[in-house]
Amino acid sequence: TMDSTLHYIHNDSDLSTNSSFSPEEERKSKVQDVVPQALLDQYLSMTDPSRAQTVDTEIAKHCAYSLPGVALTLGRQNWHCLKDTYETLASDMQWKVRRTLAFSIHELAVILGDQLTAGDLVPVFNGFLKDLDEVRIGVLKHLHDFLKLLHLDKRREYLYQLQEFLVTDNSRNWRFRAELAEQLILLLDLYSARDIYDYLRPIAFSLCADKVSSVRWISYKLVTHEMVKKLYMASTSTFVVDLMNELVEKFCRCRKWSGRQTFVFICQTISEDDCLPMEQFA
Repeated sequence: TMDSTLHYIHNDSDLSTNSSFSPEEERKSKVQDVVPQALLDQYLSMTDPSRAQTVDTEIAKHCAYSLPGVALTLGRQNWHCLKDTYETLASDMQWKVRRTLAFSIHELAVILGDQLTAGDLVPVFNGFLKDLDEVRIGVLKHLHDFLKLLHLDKRREYLYQLQEFLVTDNSRNWRFRAELAEQLILLLDLYSARDIYDYLRPIAFSLCADKVSSVRWISYKLVTHEMVKKLYMASTSTFVVDLMNELVEKFCRCRKWSGRQTFVFICQTISEDDCLPMEQFA
């Protein structure tokens, strides 16, 4: 915990997002009293394009890798010192730099707290969601860790975007879909039974019919052990009945043998893990 004696050296006017800062005001907005200022200035200068060309082409990636640690050291009250640098790195031309930030954005959100996260990190997060698969996987692997830090209303906005993870630059990238299934298992705790039925159920059913068996096996657990159990425990019992009817319709009566096999595996998982009372299962 940062010492309570730490204080802003700059005045309130420096917090303005007005881009008409004078060079002196711009310099003051980067001033803090946690570490030697010269050390921080040296770190912030790493995003200067001229340095990348003359010193090290990987320097922006190293800068991105270290940023959560620097933010933790300075404390959230000094985030104004790093904000511009973070936004510069988040829009870097090199996907490796953006990928590095995508893998650590959930850690940075913990450091900054919900208010700064909503204002400064959510726009960057949204940009990563539409990036290359190499960047998106960083967001996907920690999707639950990031979304659980947001307020419920903000969190629900991402329900509409989850199905976009089913589409990848390379359809052979099955590990992407496997990771999505793993994350959906965790995400069930963040949403209501209605949201699960309306938004997560269609994605789970799509994953259960995936061409790759590894994805399907994770999805069986998602649908049975997690989704069926959670919907059964919800006060509105019609959700689980509707879900089971759809399982019968989509898989038990499927024309493809693989679909019917999926139904058998789902039934096996439901009975083995006691997801439902046997009367309900029957």
